[in-house]
Amino acid sequence: MFLPVFFFLSILISPTLANTLSDFCVADLSLPNGPSGYPCKDPKRVTADDFVSSALAVPGGNTRNIYKSTINDINNEQFPGLNGMGISMLRGDLEAGGVSPLHTHRVSELLVIEEGTIFAGFIDTNNTAYYKTLNKRDMMIIPPTLLHFFINVGSTPALTYSFFPSDNHGVQIDGFALFGGNLPSKLLNNITLLDHAEVQRLKKLFGGTN
Repeated sequence: MFLPVFFFLSILISPTLANTLSDFCVADLSLPNGPSGYPCKDPKRVTADDFVSSALAVPGGNTRNIYKSTINDINNEQFPGLNGMGISMLRGDLEAGGVSPLHTHRVSELLVIEEGTIFAGFIDTNNTAYYKTLNKRDMMIIPPTLLHFFINVGSTPALTYSFFPSDNHGVQIDGFALFGGNLPSKLLNNITLLDHAEVQRLKKLFGGTN
């Protein structure tokens, strides 16, 4: 099967545990998360279930939204066994015409097309765009922190998997970052060069305030 190969490769290239005296550090979700992950669960309470997840088999939600897409983001919060392992992943489901809009992650991303036809690309810091149409079993590497996007250009739903060298890769979607928060409209007028009416329309669309 195709997917296990990428799990194996990702584990091989992922960073080792910060505490090399431990074989693992299953996340104790009852304690606060920090920059280096969750504190370790008492090894006496660890079971095989902590290292097993079926989350990739499940879509992230309903695709009836403005982007006609959804993601199931699987990190150390959803899969405690990932804690400290330096690996996480997500599942993307896109209807025909669906979009994963401009967004960024803290780390690099390996995109794998499992079903469908995806037009994918990223923009580097010289404002050069790199993009390509990808088909089933194609892959694309996205460098860390760069803006990137995916579009389902096929006539059927698409399924993608992404793998990251971090147990919590983080994501920031441009539209929600700008118009889904509390940035004042006047400030957005200035930094986006959009007029007041358009800023208000986008704030309403993304659920922003001010």
